[in-house]
Amino acid sequence: MNRVIESAKFIVENSQHVKINSKKVDEFVNYFNHSHIKHWIDESPFNLRKLNPKDRLHFLLVFNSISFSYWGDPKWKIQYHSKEVDGVYGMICAIARAIENNVPILDAKFLSEIKESELSKILEGNVQIPLFEERLNILREIGTTLLKKFGGDFTNLIKKANGDSQKLLSLIVENFPSFEDSSTYKGKRVYFYKRAQLLISDIVQSFDGHEFGRLKNINELTACADYKLPFVLRRLGIFSYSDYLADKIDNQEPIEKDSEEEIELRANTIWVVELIKQKVKKKIAHADSIHVNDHLWLLGQKKLKNDKPYHLTRTTSY
Repeated sequence: MNRVIESAKFIVENSQHVKINSKKVDEFVNYFNHSHIKHWIDESPFNLRKLNPKDRLHFLLVFNSISFSYWGDPKWKIQYHSKEVDGVYGMICAIARAIENNVPILDAKFLSEIKESELSKILEGNVQIPLFEERLNILREIGTTLLKKFGGDFTNLIKKANGDSQKLLSLIVENFPSFEDSSTYKGKRVYFYKRAQLLISDIVQSFDGHEFGRLKNINELTACADYKLPFVLRRLGIFSYSDYLADKIDNQEPIEKDSEEEIELRANTIWVVELIKQKVKKKIAHADSIHVNDHLWLLGQKKLKNDKPYHLTRTTSY
């Protein structure tokens, strides 16, 4: 059992604010079919596959480095090819827009020295994006690390993993501190690695399992615990919350990073996706957690009339 799943198990067993409905899990498993195995980026307004392999890798690294915490009032959004885009697709389009405007955003040296004014222009929208300074510092960290340790080329880190997704996960977390995503729950260290795992999942799927995407042990990648997946799991009746947590979420009161409620939301998400994966595999052998994860996330992009809000935690983790 890997450390993410192991720590999730401990939290689920001690969870006070989030509960899993087994009957609803089975209903979801019965509904899940081959057509639901789709990479979330395939729905993006920008086609990553038109980039050459090295640029595609650097694009995914830059994107996953600064893809977090989009909520706000008003919510940050940008204009891309005369369309308004927000959230993660807004970030993808902001990076794409920079490339189209000949900004060297995929270059390690540029990232290591990126100025506040340059990033402000790249992320220009209706309002300043939340945690702007954090994103600026992370991009500088990414660029500096690539230059110092990997010759300015992310493909060198990929090669060092020798085709193993779990080795790659360790290398990303060890070399880029901003990807370290862990917490403490009831005195025990727990691990999530949301953005690092998503980066690997995106590499595997955007390369269709070939070239740099030919990685083994992807079955050990877990769900990427954010705020959209619990939102969908609650909609489906798979999650139920304590009155305290439900009131906070429904009243859109911020939930503190590293609070018990926040950790339980994330850990139960990881655990229930593992449960779903194990059951789905009995009918779709190649289904993995990353496929369940992406389908749930895509469901969260569709707004339904009776939806409750998603939880609000201001964090660089998701």
